[in-house]
Amino acid sequence: IHLGYYNAEEQERGYLKKDFKEAKRDFVLQMLYWSGAKSPRRILDVGCGIGGTSRILAQQFPHAEVIGITLSKEQASRAAKLAEDQGLINVRFEVMDALAMKYEDGSFDLVWACESGEHMPDKKAYVNEMTRVLAPGGTLAVATWCQRDGEVFSQTERDRLQYLYDEWSHPFFISYQEYARLMAATNQLESIVADDWTDATLPSWRHSNWVGVFDPWPVVFAGPIVWYRVVREIVMIERMHRAFHDGLMRYGMIKAVKPLAPRPASIASSGNTSSATYGT
Repeated sequence: IHLGYYNAEEQERGYLKKDFKEAKRDFVLQMLYWSGAKSPRRILDVGCGIGGTSRILAQQFPHAEVIGITLSKEQASRAAKLAEDQGLINVRFEVMDALAMKYEDGSFDLVWACESGEHMPDKKAYVNEMTRVLAPGGTLAVATWCQRDGEVFSQTERDRLQYLYDEWSHPFFISYQEYARLMAATNQLESIVADDWTDATLPSWRHSNWVGVFDPWPVVFAGPIVWYRVVREIVMIERMHRAFHDGLMRYGMIKAVKPLAPRPASIASSGNTSSATYGT
C-alpha cells in the first residue's frame, strides 16, 4: 500500500470525499515540495514498485532522466508498460538490489525512496548506498514506515510489532530519528531533517479498506482463496492504522543534501521531536 496525503481541511470535510488515487498523487507532490529538490537532471526511485511515483516524477521533470529500481522483474515489466501507455519517454525501470546498486558514485541529483526502507533487511547499507550514488549538491528524500523511537517497549507492543513484521514480511522497523542518525553517520550529508507525517497520512489505512467496500466486485468474483487473502489484508491494514494511531508506529520523512565539498567529521545531534535537524 502507498499512503496518501490529507490536509487538515480534507480531514475535517471527511477523507472519504477524496479520491484515494488523488491522495496518493498528492503525497508524492507534497514530498517533492518538502524535499526542496528544484531541477534534478537524473533521478533514482529506490524501490519503485510498479512505478507510480517514478511516472509522476518524470511528468514533473520532463527534461530529467528518471530510473526506478525494484527486485521484481514482474514489477519492472509492469512499470515499463504503464509508462509507455502514458507516453513517457524519460523514465525506465531496472531490476536491481538497493543494497548493492550497480551505479557509479555520485550518479543522481535526486535519490528518492518512498516506502521502501521498511522492506530493507539492512537499514545502514540502505542509507549508505543511497548516499553513495547521490551526486554532490544532490538531495536524498526518504519516506518510510517507522516504529517509535527508543528501545523500551512493553511485551504487548513487541507482540504487536512482531505481527506487523510477520504478516507482510517486514524484517524490522526503525525510528525516523534513527534514519537521520544513520544519515549523519555517513559523514557525507548535511541539512538532515527528520519529520513526522503520521497525521497527514493516517486516513490512508482505512481509506484503502473502504475502496474495497465501494468496489467489491473484483474480489466477489475471484473465489474463496482470494476472499481469504483479502480478509487477512483488511485485518492487517486495520492493525496498521491502530499502530500508527496509538503512536507505536510513525510515518517518517527524512531528507538530506550532499555538500559540494566533503564535510568535516562531526558529531550528529539527536532528538525526538516531530521535526528535528541532525548533523548540521
